[in-house]
Amino acid sequence: MSGLTQKELLNMGRALATPPSVTAPRVPFLDLRVTDAGLRADILDRVDRVLCHGRVVLGPEVEEFEEKLATYCGSRYAVGVGSGTAALFIGLKALGIGPEDEVITTCLSFVGTANGISLVGAKPVFVDVVDGFSMDCDRIEQAITSKTKAIMPVHFTGKLCDMDALARIAEKYGLSMIEDAAPAIGAELNGKRAGSFGTVGALSLNPMKVLNALGEAGALVTDDETAYEAMQWLRYNGVVNKEKCVDPSINGRIDTIQAAILLARLERLEDLIARRRVIAARYNEAFANLVDVPAEAPGYRNVYYTYSILTSERNALARHLSDSGIETKIQHPIIMPEHPAYLEQDLSAYSNGIRTTDTVLCLPGHENMTDDQVDIVIDAVLSFFGGNGA
Repeated sequence: MSGLTQKELLNMGRALATPPSVTAPRVPFLDLRVTDAGLRADILDRVDRVLCHGRVVLGPEVEEFEEKLATYCGSRYAVGVGSGTAALFIGLKALGIGPEDEVITTCLSFVGTANGISLVGAKPVFVDVVDGFSMDCDRIEQAITSKTKAIMPVHFTGKLCDMDALARIAEKYGLSMIEDAAPAIGAELNGKRAGSFGTVGALSLNPMKVLNALGEAGALVTDDETAYEAMQWLRYNGVVNKEKCVDPSINGRIDTIQAAILLARLERLEDLIARRRVIAARYNEAFANLVDVPAEAPGYRNVYYTYSILTSERNALARHLSDSGIETKIQHPIIMPEHPAYLEQDLSAYSNGIRTTDTVLCLPGHENMTDDQVDIVIDAVLSFFGGNGA
């Protein structure tokens, strides 16, 4: 895609994914309605409690959510913040990363990953991916310089990176590791959960994520007490005791109402992940002989933030599914070094990442899908390939 103009690159997702339609798709990519009666009643009850006590900023639900989130992720501490990008920014600053520093990260992610690094004044250094989505550990050591302070893996699509290899590199060179676990809460490697491998783990909890608020939200998890203490004042303009600013920062606090909503959803998170995994297993069985389906190595648990396939016939398949009333997405249509803010003239070092952006297609795989809707997706994909599935 590197031969395209910037305007063409930025329009790729809009052009290739399902076009807008007056008629709602038979199978939407996501369904953000709260249709479960029990969950809806629980959310409304929790929100009503916030309205009654009035502590809408850092109220008691925030502390309760932080405690339960830390326990779930297997970390000592958690800090609720306003978004996933705020989590990256605050996490980096809490570790003292700033101007003149470099942070090595993947070329393939939402641009919020690079923005979090840039906003603290550091430079994002991109490396290519392997297996379609995970950063190439073999290339990390080649990218390390005297300015390198941290590695930032991204658990793209909800699948953990090779955390054992990344931990060895970080330890060898004395680097911090900040997990961009935005899409991967609940993902596991040998029973250890996303966010708990690095010095700091950053989570996005916006409406599109697996654990989702009804608005913007995010969180940080860590075992580092010093970092934890810094995160608490960095999320409030760098002000200690609401009196003195010790380090300029942002207003990145989580709303109490969002924390209350997340408490309700956290209780149901394992059931939600289980449903996504059931859908993914059905897709894998149906499509394994037709496209590259998500692989899950022994010891890994993928949470399927997106069910992402790779196929050279991506564009035609996306149009076919759209004609069948199935909404799809391309995440993401360009790699981060192709964005105007981070544009690199020579993209040859990212051939795998570019190949992924040319072939990736995300199918509906959310927990609110009915079995009938899953059947519709399977039948439509099989019909495109002539019915020759597994």
